[in-house]
Amino acid sequence: MSPVGAGAIGMFGDPGVAAALIRARAGGRTPRLGIVLGSGLGGLADLLEDAAAIPYAEIPGFPASTVPGHAGRFVVGELDGVTVACMQGRFHLYEGHAPALIRLPIRTFAALGVEALLLTNAAGSLRAEAGPGSLMLITDHLNFMWTNPLVGPNDDAWGERFVGLEDAYDPALRARLRALADGLGIRLHEGVYCGLLGPLFETPAEIRAYRTLGADAVGMSTVPEVIVARHAGLRVAAISAITNLAVGMSDVPIDHEQTLRGAAIAAEDLTRLVRAFVASFASGQGSDA
Repeated sequence: MSPVGAGAIGMFGDPGVAAALIRARAGGRTPRLGIVLGSGLGGLADLLEDAAAIPYAEIPGFPASTVPGHAGRFVVGELDGVTVACMQGRFHLYEGHAPALIRLPIRTFAALGVEALLLTNAAGSLRAEAGPGSLMLITDHLNFMWTNPLVGPNDDAWGERFVGLEDAYDPALRARLRALADGLGIRLHEGVYCGLLGPLFETPAEIRAYRTLGADAVGMSTVPEVIVARHAGLRVAAISAITNLAVGMSDVPIDHEQTLRGAAIAAEDLTRLVRAFVASFASGQGSDA
């Protein structure tokens, strides 16, 4: 794990400073699990007890969230006996942020001392059997954002210059999520997430191309966060809430309102699964191999 207080290069803030402020506001607690909540999925953070909620605008280096469905707060609290830290909304490259900015929130999780990071997002499905309201466990990704947050000088305090992504989505955490979903009676699809720059929705030709290349879902986030997390040595798991079928697969027009509606449908199962995952850390599975 990278050292607490290691600084970021350039003008994108210092994770150690951000973590110190968050820890102070949270009464000195050390979260065991970090969670990033995507579009329309921020309600999970409202379930945290004894919570400290810090608006991004009050955390040095954090910009305000500009996307509907993203509350823009960092929340630390107790969920089912485990201290967790949640980003209630994330930063997207399509908002105009430099890719290097994504290093700050993910390294802040690392500086807080989390054992693992669970990422959630809203995504469009390229598989008819994984329709709106369903969940997909991400097994791998395709990066079609044409950049990544590690471009530029490397900060050796956080990780090595070259990062392997063979098991970017931790196999043991994935196995645990599959077992938990089975126990809860939740159908958990699995597949490859294609990360796109946005904010455009895809053309039918693009969807056909991504399907040919092996994509099962498309979205505009997550991939940069995974890259930074693996560079910092964090274990990662990720779940997509499927909000719509991709263009050309349905007669329903695709827009952000549909994304929020689909996320609301998926939120119930996602909340049950995430709570079971969090509770597994309380039962001693947090550091399993």
